[in-house]
Amino acid sequence: METVDEFLIAERSYGDDESKLSVGLANIHAEVPDIEANKDKILRVARIFKERGVNIGVFPEFCLSGYFWDEREDCLAYMKEAVAENHDDWIKSELQPLLGDSFEAIVLNNLTAAKEKDRFRNRTFVVGREPDYLADENTYDKVFLPGIEKGYTESGRDDRLVLETRHGRLGFTTCYDYLFSELLREYSMVAKVDAVVQVASWRAAGGRDYPGMNLRTDRYYGDLWDYVMPASSATNQVWTIACNAVGAHGVTGAPFWGGSGIWAPSGLCLIQASHVNEELVIVHNVDIEAATESEKDDFDYGFDFKQIYRPLEEGSTFTRDLS
Repeated sequence: METVDEFLIAERSYGDDESKLSVGLANIHAEVPDIEANKDKILRVARIFKERGVNIGVFPEFCLSGYFWDEREDCLAYMKEAVAENHDDWIKSELQPLLGDSFEAIVLNNLTAAKEKDRFRNRTFVVGREPDYLADENTYDKVFLPGIEKGYTESGRDDRLVLETRHGRLGFTTCYDYLFSELLREYSMVAKVDAVVQVASWRAAGGRDYPGMNLRTDRYYGDLWDYVMPASSATNQVWTIACNAVGAHGVTGAPFWGGSGIWAPSGLCLIQASHVNEELVIVHNVDIEAATESEKDDFDYGFDFKQIYRPLEEGSTFTRDLS
């Protein structure tokens, strides 16, 4: 572990083949309300990723704006300033010029304006060397909306984004989306992705109380992150490359769980960032496709699933094959 530009860095190598994926995860905190501070932080992290030979850098959900809060008038005015369309010049003049050579893409998330007044789309987008990073083929709009987000954002209806890269097929989810098994099943069984890239502002605090069993927790949602990532990776036989926000919300004080990391198709966690502090995780030479294939030598979940279930007409939903 070392510190660069105030960021603690955990850097590892999965293998020796430098043609394979090197990924950077920004387990960072978004300042609220302070768009300019967040832009500065994103840029500093992106420069570190470039210097360290990262191919794809991944940032958390709401990395540019930070998360919503209850005072609607103030929050709405701030979020309107934060939408991606207002920061296009910054992305094109500051972030895109960093790309080139081995640094291929930056995965960001931010609000974009929706058609309905005072509403947004929660959009994950991939900034590459092409100018139109907000084009449909490069974006994913969050489908499942929890709590306060329903009052500000609209659900995305095109519920999958699959990108073909030289490292493998990548699918994308945003935070709460990852808890819905049907979406992950579509990615694994229909789209046949090798990895799911999950960006999140996943909170830590959440109370659950079972007094009869002498059991209580105040960090239910945080623990759920650590349970679900390995389980879904294993049962869908895909990699999960997850980047989560960390630290306390600047207005509400609500903590985010952090814990950004990489889970193999076996479900084993290869590396995970702090649940408390900002930290950059960099893993070099990840052979995504080979590891996925090697898992199938033990159990091929996709093959076994399709022996029992068949796709319906459009191929994204399955039913029991009783023929």
